[in-house]
Amino acid sequence: MPGKKVCIVGSGNWGSAIAKIVGHNVKGSNRFDPIVNMWVFEEMINDRKLTEIINMEHENVKYLPGHKLPKNVVAVPEIVEAMAGADFFIFVIPHQFIGKLCEQMKPHVKPGAIGISLIKGIDEGPEGLKLISEIVREKLEIKVCVLMGANIANEVADEKFCETTIGATDLQHGQLFKELLQTPNFRITVVSESDTVELCGALKNIVAVGAGFCDGLGFGDNTKAAVIRLGLMEMVEFAKIFCRGDVSSATFLESCGVADLITTCYGGRNRRVAEAFAKTGKSIEELEAEMLNGQKLQGPQTSAEVYKLLKKREMTSKFPLFASVYEICFQGRPVKDFITCLQNHPEHM
Repeated sequence: MPGKKVCIVGSGNWGSAIAKIVGHNVKGSNRFDPIVNMWVFEEMINDRKLTEIINMEHENVKYLPGHKLPKNVVAVPEIVEAMAGADFFIFVIPHQFIGKLCEQMKPHVKPGAIGISLIKGIDEGPEGLKLISEIVREKLEIKVCVLMGANIANEVADEKFCETTIGATDLQHGQLFKELLQTPNFRITVVSESDTVELCGALKNIVAVGAGFCDGLGFGDNTKAAVIRLGLMEMVEFAKIFCRGDVSSATFLESCGVADLITTCYGGRNRRVAEAFAKTGKSIEELEAEMLNGQKLQGPQTSAEVYKLLKKREMTSKFPLFASVYEICFQGRPVKDFITCLQNHPEHM
């Protein structure tokens, strides 16, 4: 039996770190094809194509410099060519591009293919909340799991120990992706509450923006601990209202929940840019351009989607932390106001 073919859809910081793991793992397995295609959005770097650099030098010099990718990871600039014959898709691109890309992919998906989304973000659908895995599921008509956890890409690429969570309503598919992705230093737990796992991955970025505001305003560790706790309470409450399936507290104790929340509120780009926002008064767009080397910030974008959903249901007052992050990022509310959303939080009433 020929091995199952894997395609990584995306090649940014996190996509490249995952490519490093997958490339090594397929070499040592008889279940998977040894060649991994990675779809790369083509860019020019010093007059050379990024795909050409990756394929010649086995390094994504723009998004994961200093890390060699395995030679069996092949950068492909055309999505239809990259996905040819793929049995397993790993989606890891900024969430605003997923819909369009899936439309290009749809006619070429192999029957029986399955996917996993590593994309942290949510969208708004006609019925309310739309998860990214749902968009992929509907557009490609395939089964999709999710992977979320306390996984800062550079640390994963450095092979520093960490954990992550796969959410899979079909646990057998979850186990297949665990086999593809787990290493001695990247440990995976598979749980069935896929929607809760995915929501954790999106919502924690909003809380991290709040943590960054605190750092920028010089509020110290006690305040930041309160932001993390109140943010977690809002995440749990939001999931209970908007998730279709079960929502159990246990899922929030997995890596995708409290662990990811803590690491994002202390490391991670959402916190870093929000701190600069509080200190400099520059706009989110300016800071993205200055600080992120072409990457996108997920926290403010997700706060906008969440705010729309809360406003529709007249629930913004129940989620003051989520709401104030949006108002500060997009409506000109002063950043020093952030503390009032904590002082008058419904949790304290």
